[in-house]
Amino acid sequence: MKPIPDTRHWPFQSVLVANRGEIAVRVLRTVQRLGLRGCVVHHAADRDTLAVQMADEAIEITGATPVAAYLDGAQILAAAQRCGAGAIHPGYGFLSENAAFCNAVAAAGLVFIGPTPEQIQLMGDKVRARNFVERGGFPVAPSAIEDDDPATFNARARSVGTPLLIKPSAGGGGKGMRIVRDLAVLDAEIERARSEGQRYFGDGRLYVERYIENPRHIEVQVLGDAHGSVVHVFERECSVQRRFQKIVEESPSPALDAALRTRICETAAGIARSAGYRNAGTVEFIFGTSGEFYFLEMNTRLQVEHPVTEAITGLDLVQEQLRIAAGEPLGYAQDALTTQGHGIELRIYAEDPARGYTPTTGPVLRLRVPPGEGLRWDSGVLEGGEVTAAFDPMIAKLIVHGADRTQAIARAERALADTVLLGCKTNIAFLRRLVQHPAFIAGDVHTGFLDANPQIAAEPALTAGTQRALLAAAALSTRPLRDAADAVPALHAAIGPWSN
Repeated sequence: MKPIPDTRHWPFQSVLVANRGEIAVRVLRTVQRLGLRGCVVHHAADRDTLAVQMADEAIEITGATPVAAYLDGAQILAAAQRCGAGAIHPGYGFLSENAAFCNAVAAAGLVFIGPTPEQIQLMGDKVRARNFVERGGFPVAPSAIEDDDPATFNARARSVGTPLLIKPSAGGGGKGMRIVRDLAVLDAEIERARSEGQRYFGDGRLYVERYIENPRHIEVQVLGDAHGSVVHVFERECSVQRRFQKIVEESPSPALDAALRTRICETAAGIARSAGYRNAGTVEFIFGTSGEFYFLEMNTRLQVEHPVTEAITGLDLVQEQLRIAAGEPLGYAQDALTTQGHGIELRIYAEDPARGYTPTTGPVLRLRVPPGEGLRWDSGVLEGGEVTAAFDPMIAKLIVHGADRTQAIARAERALADTVLLGCKTNIAFLRRLVQHPAFIAGDVHTGFLDANPQIAAEPALTAGTQRALLAAAALSTRPLRDAADAVPALHAAIGPWSN
């Protein structure tokens, strides 16, 4: 880990975290470790969460829904001024890639801890980013973009050939994406994707690209400062996904040899450098079975899976974000960055994998974080709290680090076995089955891996004896049955204290 920087000369001494849950906790830890004051906004639904307890000051915001509150830039700016914050860290999601909010932060005389509004507009929009990357000579998949000529979009989409992938231009998190293998349904699928894009992002523009069957998903962490320096911080593989959303991330990727790793990482750094990129970002690629790779998108923010990179490099990426936002140079060249061992992150969701990964809710009745060497637990959930349907179902991240991939997998399986999270259904047992699967152990995965192996999500069948034991335990834990079992029959009660 880099030494703690001297923050006394920074243009801000207080940071407002405009987010919630585990990422708010994550950012606050670094902010406070650096001796800065950490503030957080929160909806009433999050009043009793860890982030609110940790913050030096917590300010409640309101909205028609909890999510609407965290999307209300005006309220967040007012909260920053109220607590005297000089900077705002957006975390990920919500307003983290909103150029208008970034502009509003600057107009209020505050520092946005992220890239410039222009860089968000360029690289945060999938279509603009793809065109920019293609003009720079970097690899992109064959595609058709609606904005080029809306009247001919459907015809040009057909010319890409099948299979193809429809994407909302302003999308993220897999929402609105549709795979088309039969051109007879293309027009209908375009309309469905347009409707979803409008509903989720307020933007129905689309583009399509050739869908690479069973690809791997590899992304590269980049950092750039305001002085023109850009470095990559190696790759993460995020191929294990459900519904286009990541479940497991690891680094180094088991698919890359040294030469390929250098090519893909230097390509990512080149894209960021050509954009004059500043702060932390991630360049994502689709990686084919024959070693070809294509630009997918760039996320102009901190990623959920950033702890994987921290585990193998010793960097604190939030600290680097703060340093860059304060105007400091990176202070190191590419060859100064090295990796050690292997890192894996497993996302713990409140969901039922056996029922199509349906989100679940409920109280957190018991929470025991696994102990052990090389383990890290990132979460905003506390015992006694509540998992609701108001937010994304991810409730924690388990990060493991080992000397090599074999040790990291073993530590992950043991840590999952030792984790206790009771009160709502989670995917912990599913993750244990996943990391024990022979193909995962061999590193033989792709983005369709879970669809190809539905038995991993299926609940194993219970024996008759186990079923009887569980039913008995459930029955005996209910108050009416316990009262009936403990009650003294009236005939015996009438005897009173008499005994023979």
